[in-house]
Amino acid sequence: MLTIRPATPADDDSLWQIMEPIIRAGETYDFPRDTRREAALAAWLAPGFQCFVAEDGQRVLGTYVLHPNRQGGGSHVANCGYMTAADATGQGVARAMCAHSLDTARAQGFRAMQFNFVIASNHRAVKLWTGMGFETVGRLPGAFLHPVHGYTDALVMFQRL
Repeated sequence: MLTIRPATPADDDSLWQIMEPIIRAGETYDFPRDTRREAALAAWLAPGFQCFVAEDGQRVLGTYVLHPNRQGGGSHVANCGYMTAADATGQGVARAMCAHSLDTARAQGFRAMQFNFVIASNHRAVKLWTGMGFETVGRLPGAFLHPVHGYTDALVMFQRL
């Protein structure tokens, strides 16, 4: 049974176990591939970010962060980032985290959610976010240097809440 809860400092090892292979692969996030644990966790757990974990029993299978996309006049739009453990891919973890984040954002008074930099070659994510009600509102040609595909487009995806 998958449960989603706020992360605690005791989750740091689990967060890094999920984050490190994603960062090292360099295919879906703009973290430098040599980012160290401390810097990655500091970015993921930055002030003003709410971090959640998805777990099945005692094992953390995914994590997401929720925060305002911008300050001031843009603070009514939420932004999220999601990471799933490699061996939990395709099991509905990302879908559950997205649904949870949308509900949490609505409950907190956000009026929309925006993903600023979805790598276009990440077909699973694009399909999932589209299925969750996001639409592509912008395309940034060649904005991401993918380690396999070279310069790849990044998408801006948006959903009113």
